[in-house]
Amino acid sequence: MSDHDYSLHGGFNRAKVGRYLTLVATSVSGVIVFLLLSTIDLAKRFGLNVNLPPTVLSLVGAGMVFTALYWIFNRYAWRWPYMGKALRVSDLAGEWACTGQSVNQDGTPGYQWQGTVTIFQSWDRIRIRLKTKQSASDSVAAALICDDAEGYRLLYNYRNDPKIGEVDLKSHLGSCMLVFAKDLRSAEGEYFNGHGRYTFGTLKLTR
Repeated sequence: MSDHDYSLHGGFNRAKVGRYLTLVATSVSGVIVFLLLSTIDLAKRFGLNVNLPPTVLSLVGAGMVFTALYWIFNRYAWRWPYMGKALRVSDLAGEWACTGQSVNQDGTPGYQWQGTVTIFQSWDRIRIRLKTKQSASDSVAAALICDDAEGYRLLYNYRNDPKIGEVDLKSHLGSCMLVFAKDLRSAEGEYFNGHGRYTFGTLKLTR
């Protein structure tokens, strides 16, 4: 499974981020070109025969600068603490210890289970992978919601596949909702399975 897009609700509009990066890229490109041309003019005044190849100008064009800026922003800049607060988006990437509790149809506690949740996240893509002794699941769609009252909510749909030899388990689809504490050190939520395994329960995550 690979990372996939995720929607962002209550955070900074992604389209505006693109527009701001375009403005910055245009300004940076213009300054670089100006400095290069000024350097060449200065060199010629001292009698130096200096030429600026067109390929150099193309490398510092607005399009290339935007590509470089977006790569830096997508991979690193959005995670910076002050940037994250301004964008109203949380960095959930990393490995989380997971403890789950199934609930029976009559509301009584079912069985407990443990696993590891690994979240891969960039500015525009995410993947949530849960691995237990019996199976593993990967997210197929997700949404991150900024909730001023409780923290951040992560909703995602997933596909679960049991390991070979787990004859009592079947591949199934499910959904999960997690509410992360404001310090991003823990989370609590609920999961619901269907289309192959009709179970539900609660789970807790800790870093």
